[in-house]
Amino acid sequence: MTTSSAYQRGQEACRPRLHLVSPDASASAVRPPSGIYVRWGKTIVDRALALLLLVATAPVLALALVLVRMTLGPHVLLRQARVGKDGRVFAMYKVRTMLPDRRDRRDRRGGARGSDRRLCHKRDDDPRHTPLGRVLRKYSIDELPQLWNVLHGQMSLIGPRPELESVVEQYGLWDHPRHLVCPGITGPWQVSELRSIPLHENMHLDIDYVRELSWRSDLAVVRATAGALRSAGGH
Repeated sequence: MTTSSAYQRGQEACRPRLHLVSPDASASAVRPPSGIYVRWGKTIVDRALALLLLVATAPVLALALVLVRMTLGPHVLLRQARVGKDGRVFAMYKVRTMLPDRRDRRDRRGGARGSDRRLCHKRDDDPRHTPLGRVLRKYSIDELPQLWNVLHGQMSLIGPRPELESVVEQYGLWDHPRHLVCPGITGPWQVSELRSIPLHENMHLDIDYVRELSWRSDLAVVRATAGALRSAGGH
């Protein structure tokens, strides 16, 4: 495919933006998705549903924030820099579910970084998770603040999971097409049977999603997500 400007080093400055590895023009067969749904329908549906979901889940989110405030203190929201469409870096929000990470300083001095650190933070048995945090994660309540990211156009309801900058900096040439679309709250990896395997080892799921993006593929992810939530609730 023709190399997208999103992957070209030395491109015009657009801050905040992460400079992605520039693949050869022939390095990937993945073309930017096109069509009415991709260009207009997906955005309209995203923002309309995000607004409805924010209103519908407001009591649940408010209760979660109050409980987190009582157990973890005043900083109830976690703000993380993630890489979005075209390599733009944005602030993604989540409800706090963990105790303060006192290992961050050691990480910056040469400890766990990149994909290793990402895997560590995703462990369900991580001792930093509070009992309340485990419940919030089980029912994905901690993800509700990302509906604001959807309303601001930084995320989609469905798409590749946005990754940390330190992880994206380690991507190979074949991994960057996942940034041709907005990242999602839920997506192919989250509903896949391969979810127990780290995301960076299952990049083909995101690449296939980008290649085949349509309202049908998004609907399939919605159905799988609903099924996963019902399973989490024991139904």
